[in-house]
Amino acid sequence: MIEMRNVTKKYGKRKALDSIDLIFEKGKVYGILGPNGSGKSTMMKMAAGLLFPTKGEVLINGQKVNRHIAKDVAYLASEGMIYPGLTVRQMIDFFASQYPDFSMEKAEELIQFMNLETHQKTAKLSKGQQGRLKLLLVLSREAPVLLLDEPFLGLDPMVRDTVVKGLVSFIDFGEQTVIITTHEITEIEPVLEEAVILDEGQVRARCHVEALREEEGMSVLQWLKTTYKEGINS
Repeated sequence: MIEMRNVTKKYGKRKALDSIDLIFEKGKVYGILGPNGSGKSTMMKMAAGLLFPTKGEVLINGQKVNRHIAKDVAYLASEGMIYPGLTVRQMIDFFASQYPDFSMEKAEELIQFMNLETHQKTAKLSKGQQGRLKLLLVLSREAPVLLLDEPFLGLDPMVRDTVVKGLVSFIDFGEQTVIITTHEITEIEPVLEEAVILDEGQVRARCHVEALREEEGMSVLQWLKTTYKEGINS
């Protein structure tokens, strides 16, 4: 379980996050939605132990998050992660050396699934191939928490479809807590259990995706648009 208690993060005078109270339950898949600059990436970096709150605290399984939380958290960053001088195989071997929960068996399956050539230098990979490699590195870990920050960034629709299928095939549903930030709501909706709208550093709305569909007859995208139309900033 991930818990954010009254979390505020300031950069100078600007509040990237403002008094956030959120609980992410074990074994569920969450989508964090919102415009650029809403605080999504800041929230993810805090859960990954890369940033620390100005006020409040972030807990994972009851433990305050620090730099050592990486042993329990697999984090896909929207930028970086890949070393251009290494081949795909060397990147996989490097991650395996860093994380005891890295499954080489899973990685080998994902190499085939993601259609990657292990001898290729990562610098020579296309944007889509780099996105698939980053997802491979994260999904090969058997960490209790997966944080995927904009996993579809810059990827064409075909590659996005592969990424979603990868999530469905390789996430341990019911055991791993997964948080995904994205603008590609339609693609990711089939795997989401809950969605949260973040705007100007605050939680504006939250929904259970299945209940939304069954009781309101709405998709997550429709819910997002309706929430904004009804005055998210009012």
